[in-house]
Amino acid sequence: MRTRDPKKRSADFKEVALGLTEKQALKEASRCLLCKKPKCIHGCPVEIDIPAFISYLRDSDFPGALKVLRKYNMLPAICGRVCPQENQCQGSCVLLRKGSPIAIGALERFAADYEIKTGTAETAEVEKSNGHKVAVIGSGPAGLTAAADLARLGYVATIFEALHEPGGVLVYGIPEFRLPKKIIQREIEFVKSLGVEIRLNWVIGRTQTVDELFHEGFRAVFVGVGAGTPKFMSIPGENLNNVYFASEFLTRVNLMKADQFPKYDTPVKKAKKVAVIGGGNVAMDAARTAQRLGAKKVYIVYRRTEAEMPARLEEIEHAREEGIKFKFLTNPKEIIGDEKGHVRGMKCDRMVLCAPDTSGRRKPECTGEEFILDVDQVIMAIGQASNPILVNSVKGLKLWGAGYIVTDDCGRTNIPGIFAGGDISTGAATVISAMGAGKRAARSIHEHITDLSSRKDSQQKHPSGPLPRT
Repeated sequence: MRTRDPKKRSADFKEVALGLTEKQALKEASRCLLCKKPKCIHGCPVEIDIPAFISYLRDSDFPGALKVLRKYNMLPAICGRVCPQENQCQGSCVLLRKGSPIAIGALERFAADYEIKTGTAETAEVEKSNGHKVAVIGSGPAGLTAAADLARLGYVATIFEALHEPGGVLVYGIPEFRLPKKIIQREIEFVKSLGVEIRLNWVIGRTQTVDELFHEGFRAVFVGVGAGTPKFMSIPGENLNNVYFASEFLTRVNLMKADQFPKYDTPVKKAKKVAVIGGGNVAMDAARTAQRLGAKKVYIVYRRTEAEMPARLEEIEHAREEGIKFKFLTNPKEIIGDEKGHVRGMKCDRMVLCAPDTSGRRKPECTGEEFILDVDQVIMAIGQASNPILVNSVKGLKLWGAGYIVTDDCGRTNIPGIFAGGDISTGAATVISAMGAGKRAARSIHEHITDLSSRKDSQQKHPSGPLPRT
């Protein structure tokens, strides 16, 4: 896919990847074998009929391709940009055995962007309303998908969002240069066109409880609030001035427009030499954002080697092209401050990889060698945990690990009527995996409410006692 020049793009927040031209898209679509037993579909968490949408592209029927995509995926323009296709649909493509797989993600983006380019809009198709209300907590990828699928089935879906703009991690966690806000807004407008209501500044657990939602008449509740609480390294100096956690740093810049301070009243400290700790996509986003804010040197500090980094290869390559420096086999042990409590350096251990740990990756061990990295800002991107406000407000809800909700494969929790999916149940994962969880949960909610309704009808015909509480 075409990209902007690294020197120019690293100084602004305009989108890096430019997408395929029509000629490129048609040529790439023509490579698809249209397999009778397509493995690519099994690699897709939202089960898109990939050969079907590509066959429309081959015939230059771009609206038809988008219609197929939206049958399975309500956010194609987003997934075409940030979904790790190389590990999912493209990783399952049979052409990978002899060469390059079909660029499914790029084709998905092309089909979605064609609608934007032509100014057309697909007409939303929904079933007749059944009158049943479902509450969806969180407007990230899991919540948007669950609400949209339920609305299409005829449910009255209402999303409750704690922040002042919908989109969840899509708007606060992913930078503009990777996922423009106008793309997110357009996809959300399509979800709203299905009849989904979004209530903003609504913190479930504080503004209203889950029990109150049931009393208000909601037949089921889906929890898709993500995992936004930062994880700490518990090393000296974490409380120094100019130490940020990636979630806060990115939220300030992405959602609250700190890059345009003082035009927007959200300051963020601009530094000259920045260390970003971590090796995932969030670390890449934070590092590239810090550089765009004016940093002269930005380091990715990671305790393993590049081979073990969980970030997408594309994001690593883009960061390297833009001049981000990588410090592999390096583990911070102390953040050093000056007399005023500001960061002036970071003491690190040099590491070596030993036998694999429980994650299957080789475990890093200290070599005993130390060095000090000259930096004036440190950004922690080592993962996130569950936000306790909601989960602690639901009595009896079964949790695991760092406050994540226990669910089965269909999104059911231990409390009838309460479902969950995305990062709040799995821990930090991908946008598309959260969408898959929202889709599965929507099916489960439909089955749950259908079963309740059939039992109610049966009881009215043959009274035999009260229905179980939900």
